[in-house]
Amino acid sequence: MILPLERLTDYDENIYELTCAAIRRAYQITMTGDEELEQNEGKVVSTAIRQILTNKVAYRLEE
Repeated sequence: MILPLERLTDYDENIYELTCAAIRRAYQITMTGDEELEQNEGKVVSTAIRQILTNKVAYRLEE
């Protein structure tokens, strides 16, 4: 499965933060590539969301 739907529906934190983090990660994947991209049929945004929800990639807020 490309997206862990159960984790996405159970996500109880700020969805806006998740969206911003996914957009930024998708941009990074587009620019540098990622080994998981082939597994996810080249779907960049789905790969980014999956990496964030499975804690492969962490994000932090800058103030």
